[in-house]
Amino acid sequence: MSALDPRRPLVTAAALRPFRLDDAGLRLLDQRALPQEERWLRFRADDVIEGVAVAIEQLAVRGAPAIGGAAALAIACAVRDRGGDPDVVEFLRAADARLRRTRPTAVNLFVALDAIARARDSAADDVVGAVVDAAAAYVDDDEAACAAMGDAGTDLLSDGDVVVTICHTGALATCGQGTALGVVKSARRQGKDIAVVALETRPLLQGARLTAWECLREGIPVTLITDGMASFALARGIKGRRITRAFVGADRVAENGDTANKIGTCNLAVACSAFGVPFHVVAPRSTFDDGCVDGDAIPIEERAADEVRAIRGTVTAPADVPVWNPSFDVTPARLITSWISERGVVVR
Repeated sequence: MSALDPRRPLVTAAALRPFRLDDAGLRLLDQRALPQEERWLRFRADDVIEGVAVAIEQLAVRGAPAIGGAAALAIACAVRDRGGDPDVVEFLRAADARLRRTRPTAVNLFVALDAIARARDSAADDVVGAVVDAAAAYVDDDEAACAAMGDAGTDLLSDGDVVVTICHTGALATCGQGTALGVVKSARRQGKDIAVVALETRPLLQGARLTAWECLREGIPVTLITDGMASFALARGIKGRRITRAFVGADRVAENGDTANKIGTCNLAVACSAFGVPFHVVAPRSTFDDGCVDGDAIPIEERAADEVRAIRGTVTAPADVPVWNPSFDVTPARLITSWISERGVVVR
């Protein structure tokens, strides 16, 4: 079912999607409100570009592949009824520029926008049709990639494994079933008993709010721990079960394998290396940036100080204390056991 099919499900027993474009406009599940509330934002053609740009900046939609998908569908929503408009190309260029300014680290955003720009610039006559088709193709391709990554990654998991992860890598972060968490879903569909240990992921708690919520919603056994507990959990196990592997997502993978992901990922990789636990990165091919030589070349987003000074509105630090708040860190390739994409498993 195409990303632009109005029959595409939003939230059902079988499918969870972070967005949908239908005849009424573009809907986004506001991930800031989870787990307390499933709140949907709706945008129409006249406000969708700025609305989605702000939603990306404020993390109403997040996760590298989902950011790309939201941007692509925002453009499709904005132009699908503008066939024959002589100003449509100028409008598309402005929309592209606005969306590119939202978040710098997740390369999937730029992959999606580049694909749409190529369609715009190469269209012989029907620019709108070409752009809408390119947007749908990005979303459909990522959904297929998620399924393929899940199939590839299941071979690494055995019945009884316990997987530790950080941040959120499920359906809400992608256009399909997820990346790292998607591997767990595929393994469980094969009948394997796989449990998840979720790091809470400070300062914005995507692991606590989103991974735990999605696991409980889909019947995946999950235990939530603080980020600082990871080393002890790897050393001792949790409630009699050893952590056997780490699966994480990625926002950008450099040519040499260095991988940018949510802040705290490198800490987890170092701990896994110390305790002999394999550490796997799961990401679609669109996350691999062949033009980026190594981790030092990856742009790292720095976010607002108040994200650290307060936790979901509750002040936890002096208002004037200086804060450094990088949203991502870079895990050196030497700490990564393998990378899993829709093309299979690549071992270091």
